Amino acid sequence: MKQTDQPDGGETEIFAGNEAPAGGTAKNFVLDTNVLLHDPNCLNRFQNNHVYIPVEVLSELDRFKNEQNERGANARRVHRFLHEIFGTEPRNVIKGVASAGGGTIRVLIGSPLSQNKVTPAQRRFQKVFPEQDRMDHRIMAACLSLQEQSDLATILVTKDINMQLKGLAIGLQCQDYLNDKVSAKEVEQYEIRSIEVAANELQRFGSSGMLELGVARAGDLEVNEYALLKVSETKLLPARHAGRGVFQRLKIPQSLRVPRGIELRPANHGQQCFLDALLDPDIHLVTCYGQAGTGKTLLAVAAGLVAVGEREYSGMTVSRPVVAMGDTLGFLPGSLKEKMHPWLQSIYDALELLLPMVPPAPDGKNRPKSERKKDGPSGAGSVVERTAGGIPVKPYELLVERGLLEIEALCYIRGRSIPKRFFVLDEAQQLTPLEAKTVVTRMSKGSKLIMVGDPAQIDNPYVDSRSNGLVYTRNRLRGQAITAHICLTKGERSALAELGAGKM
Repeated sequence: MKQTDQPDGGETEIFAGNEAPAGGTAKNFVLDTNVLLHDPNCLNRFQNNHVYIPVEVLSELDRFKNEQNERGANARRVHRFLHEIFGTEPRNVIKGVASAGGGTIRVLIGSPLSQNKVTPAQRRFQKVFPEQDRMDHRIMAACLSLQEQSDLATILVTKDINMQLKGLAIGLQCQDYLNDKVSAKEVEQYEIRSIEVAANELQRFGSSGMLELGVARAGDLEVNEYALLKVSETKLLPARHAGRGVFQRLKIPQSLRVPRGIELRPANHGQQCFLDALLDPDIHLVTCYGQAGTGKTLLAVAAGLVAVGEREYSGMTVSRPVVAMGDTLGFLPGSLKEKMHPWLQSIYDALELLLPMVPPAPDGKNRPKSERKKDGPSGAGSVVERTAGGIPVKPYELLVERGLLEIEALCYIRGRSIPKRFFVLDEAQQLTPLEAKTVVTRMSKGSKLIMVGDPAQIDNPYVDSRSNGLVYTRNRLRGQAITAHICLTKGERSALAELGAGKM
């Protein structure tokens, strides 16, 4: 996809390259700090345009370079790249050097605010934004100065929506950085697609577990994409597309029995498809979109507990971003476990539901006698393990002690290699694309990564429904034999929760 200029003054989208139209003139792009921190490789992605980095941005990057997190690593990467391309020649910094796409990269120095001759636009800027010491205002002032001095279109690129609004108010062209942004239809289409089949075809599929419809009837379905083979509204079966128009029956149990926990049944076709992907050892990455209450986190954790119980993996890791992966937890009191607890409460809720204090084993026959708790004349009961002080131990805490379950902060994943783990990443829509790449590349041989989230619920100020790490991962890795994607649409938490998610 290319950058397209809207004749009506609408949004100009920056996709792969930000290239100027064929035969057209290049543009000046002034980058805000958050763009470089979001994607430190962005400087070579503007094709034949001219990229300007305000000197104030370098000062802001300097503030972050010592941070031991993703943001700090990105700041250091930008510094190294600029030092490499500019070398030791001072003129290169101002005059610019050639970029990979045929444009130039240079540092923008100088603000019109200190000049004796002030233009009407600059005077208006000073009146609207009197706080000239603020970095955002200085960056906008530098962009305004360049816009007045250059014959080329000058555009401020920032992921700060408030800064975009400020820029538009003083006559600047402003855009989000959209190089890693997917098209709107990628996050708007949640329904599982239906394919019309004849009654005898559906019967053959139900008996044999496979149906070949051909490429033409499968349309643009990708490998491991799920569909509903449909005769009528009441006669349909979910299936997984194996490629080239061949559909396979889902390989899922009647119910999912969590070891020492509850029995769970998929409540709808979407959950059946999700469970099929979760339990398939040949699929190493599963991405799932779903609004609140659709069961995405609960099913993912349940499938992980079952897989670990069957020794398919050495253990399960459950994590989620603390809004942004680069944020640390030092401001919270207590141990790491106590720091993480508020952020992982939804995970603890799922674990407590799946592994209740009194497991559903009424006869207690599968428990050692020493562990049974009598609660009736027959001696029937269930295991309730306790500490030395008599305090009941939650079942998932026992798994944590044995190393089978790991609940950790995502900000500590850099540099790790994670082998043979069932890794559940909740709220993955809060990640930036680069952070998502960091997680994916940490998975070693034998591991499975489950990324779940709702692209419509974003708290990270620098990503949105089309540029977050969850949709980026799905878009870049879709159609691969080891990846699958599912959208869950039907809420199962409660009638009230579903009504609120759809109407509020």
